[in-house]
Amino acid sequence: MNIRPEEIVEILTNRIKQYEQKVEIEDLGTVIQVGDNIARIYGLMNAKSGELLAFGNDTFGIALNLEENNIGCIILGSDTNIQEGDKVRTTGRVVGVPVGEQLLGRVVNPLGQPIDGLGEIKTKKWRPIERGAPGVIDRQPVKQPLQTGLKAIDSMIPIGRGQRELIIGDRKTGKTAIALDTIINQLGKNVICIYVAIGKKDSTVAHVVKLLRDYNAMAYSIVVSATASDTATLQYIAPYAACSMAEDFMDNGNDVLIVYDDLSNHAKAYRQISLLLRRPPGREAYPGDIFYIHSRLLERSVKYSDDKGGGSMTALPIVETQAGDISAYIPTNIISITDGQIYLRSELFNAGVRPAIDVGLSVSRVGGSAQIKAMKEVSGALRLDMAQYRDIESFAQFGTELDKTSQAQLEKGKRLVEVLKQDQYQPLDISRQVISLYAVVNNFLNDIPVEKIRKFESGLLEFIENEHPDFLEEIDNKNALDDQLRNNIISAIEAFKQYYKAGI
Repeated sequence: MNIRPEEIVEILTNRIKQYEQKVEIEDLGTVIQVGDNIARIYGLMNAKSGELLAFGNDTFGIALNLEENNIGCIILGSDTNIQEGDKVRTTGRVVGVPVGEQLLGRVVNPLGQPIDGLGEIKTKKWRPIERGAPGVIDRQPVKQPLQTGLKAIDSMIPIGRGQRELIIGDRKTGKTAIALDTIINQLGKNVICIYVAIGKKDSTVAHVVKLLRDYNAMAYSIVVSATASDTATLQYIAPYAACSMAEDFMDNGNDVLIVYDDLSNHAKAYRQISLLLRRPPGREAYPGDIFYIHSRLLERSVKYSDDKGGGSMTALPIVETQAGDISAYIPTNIISITDGQIYLRSELFNAGVRPAIDVGLSVSRVGGSAQIKAMKEVSGALRLDMAQYRDIESFAQFGTELDKTSQAQLEKGKRLVEVLKQDQYQPLDISRQVISLYAVVNNFLNDIPVEKIRKFESGLLEFIENEHPDFLEEIDNKNALDDQLRNNIISAIEAFKQYYKAGI
C-alpha cells in the first residue's frame, strides 16, 4: 500500500484547522477536616458565601464561613463518604430545589427528593432556595381573608392572604392542630398549602401526612420533611426550600399557605451549625445573625400587586415557648417580624378550652380588613366581651359578690367560651360561623344552660342547613348582613329555640 506524502499533509492540515482549543479552569480545594457534617476546606480562593460545593460521590455542601485560611462548609446529607485530603470544587451556583405542580400530593426532603415511596418527581423547573424579598412597590395591602375554619381565629384574630401570623405556645397546646385545621379548611378554596416539618419525629410527620390524606387535603398540599433524624444542615435549609416551592406558585398568580413547624427547632439547628463552625455565640448561645435568618425567610411572604399577578404567600410560623415565656430570645424575635400572633395557653388547654387561645395576648395587625362584612359585624364586640369576662371571672373566683350587670356579663362570657370551643379537624364554613356568633353575641342563648350550649349550637346549624340553606348561600354570596337577612336569621333562631325547648 503506497502512502502519498500529499495525503498525509492534507489530513494533518485539516486536523489543525479543525482543532479547537478548550481551556477549562477549575477552582479546586482540599478537605483538611471533616466531622459532624462540617468540613473545613483549604484553597477555593474564588468561592462565594452560600455557593454550592461539590465533593464528588454526589455529595454537596454549602460554603458558609469564608475565613482567611480556609472555608467552613456545611454538608448536605451524610459526611461518611468524605475524608481528609479529598478534592472539592466550586460549582458557581447556589442550592436549588425542583418546583412546580408535580410536587403536589408528595412528601419530599429539603432537596426536593421524594421520600414517600411514590416514585420519581418529574419536573423541569428549578429555583434557588434563597431569594430577596419582594420590594415595597411589588406589594399591596393584605385585604383578602384566608379563613382557618376556627371561630375564635376568624372572628377575633383574622388572617389575610399574604400575612405572617405567628402561632406560639407551650408544648402540647394545639399549635400544629390549628395549622392543620387551616390546611384542611382550604379544600375547594384554590389555595395551595405547604407544610414544613423541622426537627419533628418521623412518626409525627407520618401522622400529619395520613391526616391530610384522610381529609383529602394532600391533593393541594406539599409536605417538606426535615425530621429530628436528619442532619442540622437539612433542618436549616428546609424552610427556605419550601418557600421557593411556594414562590413558584405565587409568581404564577396563585394563593399559597405555608406552615413552618417549627422555627424554634430551626433556630436550634442553625445554632448547632454556627457553634460547630466556631462562630461567636451571643444571647442563649445563638449566633448574632439569628434574627436575620428568620427575617429574610418571613419577609418573602407577601400579597403581590395586581401588576405582579396578585398572587400571595401566607405564612404561619410556629414557635414553642418554655413555661409560657414569650419574652425569650427567639419568640420575641419572631413576634417582631410577624404581623401578629395567636398565643395558646396550657392552662386553657388543660381546662378544656380548645383551641386554647388567649384573646388578651393574641392579635392580628391586619385586623378587620381581612374579614368579610358579615363577620366584622358579629365579631365587633366579641373581643371586648371576652376581655371583660376574663376580668370578672378572676374576681368571681374569690367569691366576690357581683352586681347584676357583672353577673350578666359573666353568664354571657361563659356562653361565648362554649361557642368558641371547636373540635379538632372540624373547621366551619364562614357562613355557619356567622350564624353561631350572631346567636351568642345578640343574647339569644342567655336562657340556654351553659352545659348545653354546644349541643344547641350544632342543632341550630343543622336546622338552618336543612330548613333554610338559602341563608347560608346568601351570606356566602353577599359577604354581608342586610336587614332582611338579619331578620330571617333571628326568626330561624327563635323558631329553633322553641323546637329545642320542646324537645328538652
